[in-house]
Parts: sequence; structure tokens; C-alpha cells
Amino acid sequence: MRFHVSNMNCGGCAKGVTRAVQGLDGDVKVDVDLSSREITVRGAVDPSRVVAALRQAGYEARALGA
Repeated sequence: MRFHVSNMNCGGCAKGVTRAVQGLDGDVKVDVDLSSREITVRGAVDPSRVVAALRQAGYEARALGA
């Protein structure tokens, strides 16, 4: 699953985003691309839960698809 995180713009943000998503499931893999402000999430987690976790952590996110 891919997500656009509009306010992710530094390494600290990337760590925060990764922490928020992995808080849902420790086995989830998160790849961050700061230049495009996108993350790729691999694992058994619902996209709506990913968006909700990111919003709770202060990041605006939207799903882009698989």
C-alpha cells in the first residue's frame, strides 16, 4: 500500500511516520521516500487504520493504492 504524507519533509518526520505505522503492527515494513512524500507499507494492516494512526501522530495522509 502506498500513501502520500503531505507534511512529511525531514528525517525526523520519516521516523515519526514509521513509528506511527509500526505502532499498529510491529511486523509492518515501512519504506519512506521523502522527495515524493510517499510511504510504502507492507504487512497485514488496513489502509484506513494507517491513515488514522498517521493523523493521530500529526501527519496528513491519504492512500494512493497498492
